[in-house]
Amino acid sequence: MPQTPIFPSMLGSTCSGQVQPEMGERCGDPIYQDGSLVSGSLEVLIERLMPTLDYYPMRTYIFTFLLSARVFIHPYEILAKVGQMCVKQKQQLESGSETDKAKLKSFAAKIIQLLREWTETFPFDFQDERARKELRDIAQRITQCDEENSTIKKSISQMTQNVLLTLSTRGQFQEIREKIRQPVCDKSTILKAKPQSSQKDILSVCSDPLILAQQLTTIELERLGNIYPEDLMQIISHMDSWDNHKCRSDVTKTYNLEAYDNWFNCLSMLVATEICKVMKKKQRTRVMEFFIDVARECFNIGNFNSMMAIISGMNLSPVARLKKTWSKVKTAKFDVLEHHMDPSSNFCNYRTALQGATQRCQSANSSREKIVIPVFNLFIKDLFFLHKIHSNLLPNGHINFKKFWEISRQIHDFLTWKQVECPFEKDRKIQTYLLTTPIYTEEALFLASFENEGPDNHMEKDSWKTLRSTLLNRA
Repeated sequence: MPQTPIFPSMLGSTCSGQVQPEMGERCGDPIYQDGSLVSGSLEVLIERLMPTLDYYPMRTYIFTFLLSARVFIHPYEILAKVGQMCVKQKQQLESGSETDKAKLKSFAAKIIQLLREWTETFPFDFQDERARKELRDIAQRITQCDEENSTIKKSISQMTQNVLLTLSTRGQFQEIREKIRQPVCDKSTILKAKPQSSQKDILSVCSDPLILAQQLTTIELERLGNIYPEDLMQIISHMDSWDNHKCRSDVTKTYNLEAYDNWFNCLSMLVATEICKVMKKKQRTRVMEFFIDVARECFNIGNFNSMMAIISGMNLSPVARLKKTWSKVKTAKFDVLEHHMDPSSNFCNYRTALQGATQRCQSANSSREKIVIPVFNLFIKDLFFLHKIHSNLLPNGHINFKKFWEISRQIHDFLTWKQVECPFEKDRKIQTYLLTTPIYTEEALFLASFENEGPDNHMEKDSWKTLRSTLLNRA
């Protein structure tokens, strides 16, 4: 039986999946291209997942199939079909001869290996009680293959315990997941002529750009660690459109993705808040230059997500309009950073930098060199368009597995990046400030900006009066 190796990219001019069967192939037959499976019916793909005495699917196929099949069928239904195939093969091998008993043990070991890979890679498929029931049923059948030996029973017991532990951990994380930090309007700070001398700012907590960049990286890696491949597949396959990327109401919310997206927005708003709340221009200039240095250190580390969040915060209108402050800032380094994040040509410069970081990661000898944290919004956007542009099914009814190879390749890269052990020691004082210090609403940011540098034109003057009146009335 041909194997199904993973490959750098199969999507080219024929990525829409117009693969025609070779002469003599039936519509139900799988289609291979250069030795790799590119399409087949769901039934055939499930058969390729199922081990036999002389065949075991490659890990890349197991990962790609289990990742993509959820678009067409629930995981518990796949487990049910695997269970049915187990029964058939077990019945064929239960003739009673010593040879068949040995084959039965070998077959049981392969089924356990498949289930172990499934439960370790996609443990949250087993949040569904129906999936856990199917797993128990298969385990019971496999245990009967070698009742004299307790090894199989121990393996199954350990696997089940690991799944329950992982599910319990995630359940606790969702229960205590951080409350979304709501932007606030601190009127005691904004609506006054002078700031409080005791008011904390980022420079009083951390004045070293490298250390702050490292602490941002520890936060990023911690949040990446809570995102799983099925989360990514779920969100891209259930978004109505990129402009309105909210999951359908019938899909379980992906709290970890929401928390990570919220972190990016909070970091951007924190940067803007730290700049706008400073009333002295000289100090405000210093804060701006500090964040530029932090963003540059993030780039050097390979933390592109924090870098983008910082740049986004500095490009928010309340900050961008501070012309007198910007005139005092040494902007050469900021211009370089903006060049790396230039959106033209589909963020070509950023993608070049990301590719360089990826290559460094592949040949790295230390954890520091292995860090690659992509701009998460762009990563999801790439997956979304890859999923939407290429059809799931081909004209002959086959699943376009060529497409799912490419999606799984990109998600596999992401998994490699998120599994890097963070080399930086966590500083609780700095992280507490980054994660909990109050941030301004957009209205409050504009008002603080106008307090620092007065309106330049009639439109800004009207906006200033309206905002001031609104916030005072709320007080």
